[in-house]
Amino acid sequence: MRSTLVLSLAAACLSAQVKFTAHQQDGATDSVAVAIDGKPFTTWQYGAAVAKPFLAPVRSASGKIVTRGFPMEQIPGESRDHLHHTGLWFSYDDVNGVKFWENHPSYTKPHMGKIVVRSSEFHDGDRSGTLTAVNEWRDPEGQVLLVETRKMVFYSDPQLRTIDFEITLTASRDLTFGDTKEGAFAIRLAEPFTERKGGRMVDADGRATMAQVWGKRSNWVDYTAVLDGERLGVAMFDHPSNPRHPTYWHARDYGLFALNPFGQNAFDPNAEESQWKLPSGRKLTFRWSVVVHPGDAQTGHVADLYQKYAAR
Repeated sequence: MRSTLVLSLAAACLSAQVKFTAHQQDGATDSVAVAIDGKPFTTWQYGAAVAKPFLAPVRSASGKIVTRGFPMEQIPGESRDHLHHTGLWFSYDDVNGVKFWENHPSYTKPHMGKIVVRSSEFHDGDRSGTLTAVNEWRDPEGQVLLVETRKMVFYSDPQLRTIDFEITLTASRDLTFGDTKEGAFAIRLAEPFTERKGGRMVDADGRATMAQVWGKRSNWVDYTAVLDGERLGVAMFDHPSNPRHPTYWHARDYGLFALNPFGQNAFDPNAEESQWKLPSGRKLTFRWSVVVHPGDAQTGHVADLYQKYAAR
């Protein structure tokens, strides 16, 4: 893995607008910093010290951090709940009964798994750059349940910060994804995004606040807040090619913002309980996007951005 990172760095174009820089700290935490147009955007964090890889912090084009610092950082005034909510991540809490969502290393809960990054490769670019990671989802005994290939494309733009995700899961054995709300593609936002601090969530169907958005299906959800005098939004898109599109939303008023294609009865008690089977050797692919934008859903033209993404 290390040789791949070094070769990618050596081949990087000096004029690239999306640039990656790899770091290693005492063998416990590996990271790849992402800069756009010469400014820091986010960092891909993984290694022996974490239970699942994640991107944090995530910034707007103006440089403001939209993700919660905790538990990676201790910031005065921030909430201290949910240690397993780390930046921007993807995991799920019932894969053959193994928990990959509530799996912070400090927890002593049974049946906790770990997502281990086997390799990372990245390529700088003028308009976009790509980071691809191969991750193993391991059960408590260290056996691999599935191999995840996570391709992340980062785009250069003067006002937007956009990441497109293509995630392919390959079953290493027969798998069942159980029915739980605890998942799956998620971001934990900074304190101003909470509803009690004035944050506001809306979905593609015009519903607003957690009371109306949580547990509903929609093409996208947008969460907005005022950070240091600037109104900013974070939108999450579910691509129309995805299985079970439009997805259910596990969006909470305290800043958790997640989509969940696996849960069903957990969101709608009238729906059949889902037991999603993925036989050994079979693949499952999802495409999602995250956009950090100025303004709210209307002034930020989130509906138009989604249409462009859906056609991409």
